[in-house]
Amino acid sequence: MRQIFNIARKEFSDGLRNRWMLAISLLFAVLAVGIAWFGAAASGQVGFTSIPATIASLASLATFLMPLIALLLAYDAIVGEEEGGTLMLLLTYPLSRSQLLTGKFLGHGMILGLSTLLGFGSAAVAIAVLVPDVSISLLVSAFVRFILSSTLLGLVFLAFAYVLSSRATEKSTAAGLALGVWFLFVLVFDLALLTILVVSEGKISPELLPWLLLLNPADIYRLINLAGFEAGAQGLGVMSLAGDLPMGLTALWLCLLVWLGVILGWAHLAFAKRVG
Repeated sequence: MRQIFNIARKEFSDGLRNRWMLAISLLFAVLAVGIAWFGAAASGQVGFTSIPATIASLASLATFLMPLIALLLAYDAIVGEEEGGTLMLLLTYPLSRSQLLTGKFLGHGMILGLSTLLGFGSAAVAIAVLVPDVSISLLVSAFVRFILSSTLLGLVFLAFAYVLSSRATEKSTAAGLALGVWFLFVLVFDLALLTILVVSEGKISPELLPWLLLLNPADIYRLINLAGFEAGAQGLGVMSLAGDLPMGLTALWLCLLVWLGVILGWAHLAFAKRVG
């Protein structure tokens, strides 16, 4: 455990030194506060609208940002160490590959978690202070769920980054693969489902299509944050399929945790098989 803690502390301090945590926190804070107050500007309204609308807008934003930031944060975690000549040095210490990867994961995870808390938490504080008659209990529960699920989504894509970094031979290759993974899950997947809906013309079982949403952690994340809000019941695009998905909020959380466990296990296996 001490070896894992030392690696995690090193990765966390590197993130602080490289201004990762500051940059992510400021980005989240500015965008979150902006969406909370100007999210409905297109409809002619300026100012805070409602907690469900704010969370839905923030979840849509985080669906794009969290995976990308997580992938960029850790795509060179292994291959970068190898190119810099420090991987072999680290492996000469009384430190297993599993401990090294776990320590890096914890360090990067702390950066993501604290950045998410500070950035998006600032929007919750601003709403609580500046908006009269807002339901504090609903605000706290909605933002706690949003921040925890956003962090969990980021951890899933951190694990993806370790898989790519363990299998790539160059940092440039790992960066390209990371962008490919982001493109696949954030953009292509939903477009592919919509294409299936249109092309199939009802030939595919309607009971099957909602379950396909579980094949994308980004869609599971959005379902978690739309659950329990009337605004989320009328989903757009593939989210409209969620109404036929016979799963509760707890099951959705478990699905996202399963994604994390499977991809992190894959990362450990890929790193264990890496030559060098």
